Amino acid sequence: MTIALAKHLPLQCLVLCAILRVVSSSSSICEDGALHFVSASSMCGTAATDTSNMYSKVTDPTLSASHLQDLPGFTRSVYERDHALITPESQVFSPLPGWVKTLAAYLITPAMGAHFTMYLASMAGNSSSAEPPAGVERFVFVVKGEVSMTADLLLDTAILMVDEFAYIPAGAKHTLSSTFSATLVVFERRYAVGGDAAPQLFTGRTNQLPNLETPGEVFELRKLLPATPTYDFNIHVMDFQPGEYLNVKEVHYNQHGLLLLEGRGIYRLGDKWYPVQAGDVIWMAPFVPQWYAALGTTRSRYILYKDTARDPLLHPY
Repeated sequence: MTIALAKHLPLQCLVLCAILRVVSSSSSICEDGALHFVSASSMCGTAATDTSNMYSKVTDPTLSASHLQDLPGFTRSVYERDHALITPESQVFSPLPGWVKTLAAYLITPAMGAHFTMYLASMAGNSSSAEPPAGVERFVFVVKGEVSMTADLLLDTAILMVDEFAYIPAGAKHTLSSTFSATLVVFERRYAVGGDAAPQLFTGRTNQLPNLETPGEVFELRKLLPATPTYDFNIHVMDFQPGEYLNVKEVHYNQHGLLLLEGRGIYRLGDKWYPVQAGDVIWMAPFVPQWYAALGTTRSRYILYKDTARDPLLHPY
């Protein structure tokens, strides 16, 4: 079911959104289970659809820096006390410490009030990763190319392709490497001990995971990590068809880091309204009012970090 949006949005937002025309793509991937402890790509019983260009607009957005070269000083990026919008034309890449032949754009860090980091890692050919600091857990999601992952906790090398991911618990020895160019979105945070078990290293593929019930909402939701007290955050992938929007105007203690993977829409943060497109990144601080609606003619999909399963009084950050 889709819902008309025009009467809900300020006129200026609709005018601004007209500049964004993003071609979204979708792909059907075999569904044979949930999380896997070996290569996500090798676990399917049938051949998977080619997903190599699935998220091409993340690294080659419709409205990119080259399109804005005649507007010196212009950017859509915004930084506020309780939220930020970081758009492709203002993302700055520099060598990633310890990594080989890899540039990174740090998009969300503790400097802005977050308790996690989020960055894009652009790996050149014959590149490799470094491990995060002691006590830090890592989640990687492939948006371009493919990477190989070796780890002490894996029996075989895991091959991660576009739309596939890996969770690496704090202290797990591992290396990510790429023979050809690849781009990852990476989330890292210091693990907050909880639950009655230790987190496990695993890999998976988004479309192998089930759509979860979302009472009162129309979007599709997949959770990439187990929703148990063992894990102190989760990664959600949320799909909206054109015209669909969040029913709840959310205000909560959780922090968010978001990358729009496909499509375009409008995001309300606080009292501001932002047209957004694939490739845009959003940071949401605790208790900032937030709401999203999908625009255009194709599916809108984003990946979202959310801290979970910890008492905010014991873990105030």
